[in-house]
Parts: sequence; C-alpha cells; structure tokens
Amino acid sequence: MNSVRRGGSTRVQMRKGMASAPAPLEPGTPPPQPEDYAEFLRITLPQQAKQVASHRFGNERVWLKKAGPRHGKLRYHLLAAIAGTLRLDVLSPVPNPGGEAAIEIEARRLKALGTAGLRVPAVLAQQPDGLLISDLGESGRPSVVLQERLDQAAAAGPAALLGVWREGLAAIATVHARDAYLSQAFDRNMVQCPDGTIGYIDFEDDPGETLPLAECQARDWLSYLHSTAMLVDAASPHAAATHWHGMLADASDEVRQRLAVAARRMRWLRHLPSGRRWGRDTQRVRAVASLLARWYGS
Repeated sequence: MNSVRRGGSTRVQMRKGMASAPAPLEPGTPPPQPEDYAEFLRITLPQQAKQVASHRFGNERVWLKKAGPRHGKLRYHLLAAIAGTLRLDVLSPVPNPGGEAAIEIEARRLKALGTAGLRVPAVLAQQPDGLLISDLGESGRPSVVLQERLDQAAAAGPAALLGVWREGLAAIATVHARDAYLSQAFDRNMVQCPDGTIGYIDFEDDPGETLPLAECQARDWLSYLHSTAMLVDAASPHAAATHWHGMLADASDEVRQRLAVAARRMRWLRHLPSGRRWGRDTQRVRAVASLLARWYGS
C-alpha cells in the first residue's frame, strides 16, 4: 500500500483553508441585518492585525479580509519568461495586484460565482480596504479543506485517494459547466461543506481579465493537478488517467486541445531532478509533467 503525506499541509490549511473552522452557535439569536455586517466590518477592520481572520458574530462565524500591501511585478515577469520558453499561454501568470484592488476583485468574483449557483462564501459587507464574508460551515459543523481530505485518504491507500481526488475533478467540471472558471484551483482552495457539496475560496485575482475562457479553464485543470500530482503519481497514476479523461470528456475542444499541447511541451520537465534539495515546486512540476506524459502519450 502506498501512503503519501505532504509536509506543511497543516500550515497551509491554517493560512488558506478559511472554511475549516467550526461556526459557533447561539440558539435564539436573531440573524444580523445587512447594516450590522457593514458596521461590524467598519469597527473590526482597524483592530485586526492579520490579513485574514475569523470572528464570532452573533450566531455565526464570519471571515474578515483586509487589504494587504500591493504586490510587486518582478515575479510575474519571471513566470512570463518561463511560459514564453515553453510557448504555453495557459501558463502565463495572472497578476494578483494585492491591496484594495484584490479586495474588489474577490468581492466581484464571489458575487459572480454565487449568482452562477456555485458554493462560495457570501459577501456580507465590503469597503475599499476590507471584505466580510460568510463561513461555509453550517449549524456548528465545519467544512473541511480538500487538501486535508486528500492527505488523510493518501494514508488509507490508492483507492481512497483517487476517490477524493475525483471529487476535486468533479468540482472543477461543475464550475466549467456553468461557463465559469476559478482563480487558483488548488486543493487548498476547495472545501467540502457539511452537506457534501464542494465549495470554493480565495479569489484575489481574475484570469478572465487577461485570458479567454478556454485558457482560464485549462489553467484550472493544471492548477489542481499541480497541487495534487505528487500524491497521485506516488499512488496510482494509471488509474487516475481514467478519472482525468473521463471528467474532461465534457470539456470544450479548445480546453482539451490546450491541455494536450501543455502535456507535449512539458514532457521534458519530467526529467527535472527529484531530490528534495531542489525544492517542493520542482518536485511538483516534475510530477505534473510525468503524469501528463503518461496520460497523453507521445
């Protein structure tokens, strides 16, 4: 039995998995009104030290995100150079501007995805430098970050891992079926809600501002694979191919074509060094290239 665990998953969950904490209850407390949320945001924002933190507000748990510093552009130029070398527009970086711009983008994207019928946090209140959103837990039951579920399933064996991994694929397919896309479709940004539905978090950038829909959706598939490839490659890569191609059967021809091109042009990356001293990102890219080479052949 193969069992694989990723170092640092707890740390990432605490930082990114916003919906993993249980929502407290106070039975009999009347629900807050919209103006109450706005006032809570106005008062609490200046007092919050962290960029993202949860708060107890009446009978619910809410999350407050404050505008951080604006992000520099150097790292995006480097990523653009890598994408240019591989001649892969699908890997072109989508800048996360940070600051107030990121707050506006996240609020807009959450509202759009919610309108499309997808499970995302509700925007409770917004001001230029802060955003108050709902928790995806309910009635005191927490949501669980998909990354955590994958790590637990990996310890149980390949069949369990692939079962959970397929849920992430299905969640992405659900988004695309609504002619929508995510921003960073990593396993840490998807959560299983108490009713079993997969929800989506973290939308500080918008690929649709610079890329066509097919590119955005292809990026979703590659982002999810990037965050899970090491687990899948160590468990059951051939069985995973069936799930991958099965879920992509309903994708547009443009999306499938972009993924096939990415697989072909990334083949040589499977020869990157495998030692840990080369860093986790190198290991992840190597695993992605290795899986795509198997799944798409020559």
